[in-house]
Amino acid sequence: MKIEMQDGQPVIDAGDLGPLLGLEPAVVQEKMRRGEITSRYETGAGEDAGRFRLTFFHAVTRLRLTCAADGTVIQRSKTTGTQRGEGAVTPRAR
Repeated sequence: MKIEMQDGQPVIDAGDLGPLLGLEPAVVQEKMRRGEITSRYETGAGEDAGRFRLTFFHAVTRLRLTCAADGTVIQRSKTTGTQRGEGAVTPRAR
């Protein structure tokens, strides 16, 4: 799986994100627009320079994707049972 960057913002395919959150890809964009899926985008520093991380929040699910500089997902973690975090941003899904 690979994350694309467009105008400095991460873009993930709904076909990739939906199943990771237990959703049909067709509902991902609408849930993002309604704020039911939010996310946080972080860039690495020091030892992690060149990498970035996307964390998606949906209901009580948190999905974290750590990516290499070219957008390739190199680590994935998923937890359930926690509340969504504050300070979330909404990247685009296509």
